[in-house]
Amino acid sequence: MAWTTPRLAPERSRRRLQILAELSGARAVRRRERPWRASTEQLRQLIATRRRVAG
Repeated sequence: MAWTTPRLAPERSRRRLQILAELSGARAVRRRERPWRASTEQLRQLIATRRRVAG
């Protein structure tokens, strides 16, 4: 028997996609305006991941 994910209500799904698109746009603007911040954020994520793995 195949496992399937439950479908979201159409309105909820549309709203979710809209929010994700807005979030993506906001991230793009932030990266454009402050490129150093994006690289700093990536470096922090890398350090955190490395700590978890080495933990």
